Amino acid sequence: QVQLAESGGGYVQSGGSLRLSCAASGRAFDDYVLGWFRQASGKEREFVAAISRGGVFTRYADSVKGRFTISRNSAENTMYLQMISLKPDDTAVYYCAGYPSNYGPANQSIAYTNWGPGTQVTVSS
Repeated sequence: QVQLAESGGGYVQSGGSLRLSCAASGRAFDDYVLGWFRQASGKEREFVAAISRGGVFTRYADSVKGRFTISRNSAENTMYLQMISLKPDDTAVYYCAGYPSNYGPANQSIAYTNWGPGTQVTVSS
């Protein structure tokens, strides 16, 4: 089991950048597929990006392709989401999540067993 905790959220103007971090505790970090989801006020949680166990495979929502980059660092037990060219539509609470698997990465939240508490990202116009 791993416990996840996000950081790096904040307030940024449209066109700006932020980097989110997801720190994992526990020794099973390398066994987990990891992903980012987000939930805007009044909307359902949606998939943003995911990365396979070894970091070889990544997957992105169409809405963030070319603007967001997911990565992971096993030595630091941390996953990252680099976000550039942010838009007001990116405003949401961002969650990191993971599940143990040799496959994936999945884009459906039901696949993910471990979740962080979330971090708010607000993009002003």
